[in-house]
Amino acid sequence: MDPVGQTTLLLTSYLGNAALPLYAFRKFFLSLSLRLSTQGCSPPPRIAHGHYTYVSGYLSLTTVVQYECQEGYALVGAAEISCRFSGWSSPAPQCKALCLKPKTPNGKLSVEKDQYISPEAVTIQCDPGYRMIGSPRISCSENRSWNPAVPKCEREAPEDRDIVLAGKNLLQCLPSPRDSKVALELHKLSLEIEKLERERDKERHI
Repeated sequence: MDPVGQTTLLLTSYLGNAALPLYAFRKFFLSLSLRLSTQGCSPPPRIAHGHYTYVSGYLSLTTVVQYECQEGYALVGAAEISCRFSGWSSPAPQCKALCLKPKTPNGKLSVEKDQYISPEAVTIQCDPGYRMIGSPRISCSENRSWNPAVPKCEREAPEDRDIVLAGKNLLQCLPSPRDSKVALELHKLSLEIEKLERERDKERHI
């Protein structure tokens, strides 16, 4: 039976029983609107990490559903879709995972944002004097974490030849052997201090 015939049949059935109270009248129109509005429509699509609710009123002949995402996910697509005889107005939206901004001490991100939506990717570049431990390119995954893991930027240790060269240059500038000996001891001490500073910085980044 077509929608007009269904409407006529239901209305005749209701009017034939005038003793029904007001709440039954409302229930009748709700039932009528749902029957008419969902002609040709399958049940609303379910979505991962989200849910939908019916938002159409009692006298509406159009079924409208509204989608919401769980915390930590962002809605991508139309928040509301409707059905009026022929089908749903648009595909159901998606709930995409949100990843927090990766922490990269001594490094820079290619794109600076507070949150990123899966499957967004960013590239990390270490500051001068620091080397990267890990992959420079990471992506926001569906489990709300970065894949692969966020890399670290560690301070580069000076090459041995640079240390020797710096010591030679220092000794050549001193006039006496005694001054050279004192300078050499000071140079060794400065290297030890630099080594301790590197170890301290490494512990802070762990």
